[in-house]
Amino acid sequence: VEFTGFDLELAAEVAKRLNMELKLQPIAWDAKDGELSSKSIDCIWNGFTINGREDKYTWTEPYLENNQVFVVRSDSDIESLGDLADKAVVVQVDSSAEKALEGEPDLVASFGEYTAAANYNVALMDLEAGAVDAVAMDEVVAIYQNEKRGEIFAILDEVLAPEEYGVGFLLGNEELRDKVQEALEAMAADGTMAKISEKWFDEDITTIGK
Repeated sequence: VEFTGFDLELAAEVAKRLNMELKLQPIAWDAKDGELSSKSIDCIWNGFTINGREDKYTWTEPYLENNQVFVVRSDSDIESLGDLADKAVVVQVDSSAEKALEGEPDLVASFGEYTAAANYNVALMDLEAGAVDAVAMDEVVAIYQNEKRGEIFAILDEVLAPEEYGVGFLLGNEELRDKVQEALEAMAADGTMAKISEKWFDEDITTIGK
């Protein structure tokens, strides 16, 4: 399997500058803390939301801003959060969107059906197939996925909680964090970070050094 994406390209460039070998390791999301503390991974770097987790990990500065949004089919008549009443909404299990919706009990209560999928791909395939009406997910991922799938979805303008992405390290691992932070700042300064962002999102949406 070839893993690609904005975060991975960013990580590859950081590893190259730090003269480190980048080893990409997919993990079960709910096992991430065990993976970190057993040192089978050194950091979590995949659209990892800082908000609400500030004290659980040692973080870099945020490098992207992100919102939780609702994705619908482009031919859908759903245009606002109010239009989600009685509709089938799916979220990725243990995700930031799920967490954000915990803070919106009235909105969730309005849904006709509310389920959790193992991951975004499953959720978006269900949406494409018409099995669900909307997916709650990260805006950054939604923009990329929609572009990749030929703009078959629409993203509602109303957003849930705004948040920030950072690279998360085991609490106390400041040594590695500082190296990564320094490399990210250098990449922001020399335009590399903007270039990688433009490749994946058609614009520079990064926040370091801004």
